[in-house]
Amino acid sequence: MDAMPSASLLSQLTDRVQAVTGIDPEMRPATKPQFGHFQSNVAMRLAKSEGRPPREVAAQLVEKLELDDLCEPLEIAGPGFINFRMKQEVLAAAAEQILEDPRIGIPETDQPQRVVIDYSAPNVAKQMHVGHLRTTIIGDAFNRVLAATGHTVIPQNHIGDWGTPFGMLIEQILDEGLDASTLTLADADALYKRAAAHFKDDEEFATRARARVEVFQSGDEESLAIWRQLIAISLTGFNEAYRRLNVLLTDADLAGESTYNDDLPVLVKELEESGVAVIDDGALCVFVDGFDAPLIVRKRDGGYGYATTDLAAIRRRVRELRADRIIYVTDARQSGHFAQVFAVAKKAGYLPENVQVQHIGYGMVLGDDGRPLKSRDGSAAKLSDLLDLAEENAAPSIALAAIKYADLSSGLQKDYTFDPQRMTQTTGDTGPYLQYAHARCCQILRKAEAEELPVGPITVLTEPGEQQLALLLSRFGEVVEDVARTLAPHKLSNYLYELAGQFASFYEQCPVLKSEGDVRASRLGLVLATRRVMSKGLYLLGIDAPERM
Repeated sequence: MDAMPSASLLSQLTDRVQAVTGIDPEMRPATKPQFGHFQSNVAMRLAKSEGRPPREVAAQLVEKLELDDLCEPLEIAGPGFINFRMKQEVLAAAAEQILEDPRIGIPETDQPQRVVIDYSAPNVAKQMHVGHLRTTIIGDAFNRVLAATGHTVIPQNHIGDWGTPFGMLIEQILDEGLDASTLTLADADALYKRAAAHFKDDEEFATRARARVEVFQSGDEESLAIWRQLIAISLTGFNEAYRRLNVLLTDADLAGESTYNDDLPVLVKELEESGVAVIDDGALCVFVDGFDAPLIVRKRDGGYGYATTDLAAIRRRVRELRADRIIYVTDARQSGHFAQVFAVAKKAGYLPENVQVQHIGYGMVLGDDGRPLKSRDGSAAKLSDLLDLAEENAAPSIALAAIKYADLSSGLQKDYTFDPQRMTQTTGDTGPYLQYAHARCCQILRKAEAEELPVGPITVLTEPGEQQLALLLSRFGEVVEDVARTLAPHKLSNYLYELAGQFASFYEQCPVLKSEGDVRASRLGLVLATRRVMSKGLYLLGIDAPERM
């Protein structure tokens, strides 16, 4: 069989009609099976602009359109709608291609890029909290989708492992006589809170802590040994969280603040010597149009802030990692910060025109009171507690599916409510509902295998339920390609939800195991194609595709 084009049948049809009409035909699913598969009001819109009867324009278009290879003869309905019915053999070939194609219809980009994705970024000596939930889940989905479409993905976990907090932490450890190697991440988190309170309430301790920063960052071995122990403790905790979240991040993806330490004075020297940065009120600053205040790259006391490290990261990601595209996944409230950092990077020549840089901001996770989710003591809710809460309502893989789908299924900048009871239901618009659809496909195929029934080829599509399922399956690759381009994972989530619903309708309307001969083999082929698309789609969202539920 010849390979089908990578575009979905809907896109092929849309492109062909638009080539004749000159405008988007705005194809819509037909309201009833007798009207075919798609309807368009393109003739009515053209008639209005041309001052002609709509049915006359529709008849003229039907004569001009050459769609015999895709569609049955076109029909004109009502005041001038055009009905399109795809040929059964075209639908069958599109669905069969899902079975034959190792890529399951996902096109491989003809312009592969090296894509750096900056996400997760927890702080050393602190437990991951609700603020790390969305960045980690969203960044992981981007990682999977971009890799699936043929890009080289370079994850960067920009952990907070340098600066003032460590002077405070190290001094507190020395004051308490602690052996840092014996601490857990929870212990370190509690230590951090004690040190922060000590720093706030005791000026003498605060002075020592500030001095410790300089001693530590100048290479004092005692301080560095404690710092390394705190990092080791933290990585153990982070990796446990990543295991529970089923994300792809590993220690190989770490690129914390400390890794840029040697780059900062070099970067500052470059900016100063080039004239991009100037001294203003004792600080070295870069002024860029459109921002109320300059970006400070070196403070009056000689220290560096987050912005300087972010500039150093861009510089390295372009020069050493050879990034074509850099994506930052953080809270939407940081959009102003990144806009300024990007502007400065362009002014400094660190960000060439051919390198695409994007900040993908996300909304808040809310409690049932409609406010940002907090723990009982008013601090940010711990990530482990959220996972535990979801697992009280379902098995771990189902609970995780609930969380990830809730996170990814609406626009990223929207807030969403963390409601584990609703999110873990296997009916409705939830992650477990998609898992259930996959498990049902597996169950049917297990029974077919036990009875030694042939699965496929997909050749007989006479029923509307079969045809609509085949049509939807043909769209999968195009949806994934769109998500890779737009970084809008809700489009894939919504597609999979639609597919699960269409499969349920097919299953109710078209007996599978009770049918016979070629019809049964074809329907089993549709079940297998649905399972393949569901499995891959769920993988791209970072969701487990269970064979049984």
